[in-house]
Amino acid sequence: MDNNLDTLFNALADPTRRAVITALLDGPAPVGVLHAPHDMALPSFLKHLKALEAGGLVTSTKTGRVRTVALQPEALRAGADWLNKHKSMWEGRIDRLERLATRMDQTKS
Repeated sequence: MDNNLDTLFNALADPTRRAVITALLDGPAPVGVLHAPHDMALPSFLKHLKALEAGGLVTSTKTGRVRTVALQPEALRAGADWLNKHKSMWEGRIDRLERLATRMDQTKS
């Protein structure tokens, strides 16, 4: 796995970060709005946003005193592509295992 995927999946490994991604599905939001539902200090929450930015999942812009965070869906596509590739491989292996088990059952009869 390359470093970009490592960083992406690391960013998605935390429930707070996944909650932020879910909140951003409705569109960009200020940091204060994203932070409000989480019972943690703002500096701790900002570390989560930094991890999401490092994973390429979000970007932020500052206008005056307000920092707004936006989702970057193309980063999710890279992770989905990787998962789909491996899903296909495992489905193929499971299908072959099922055929083998069926043949073994038939030879026992």
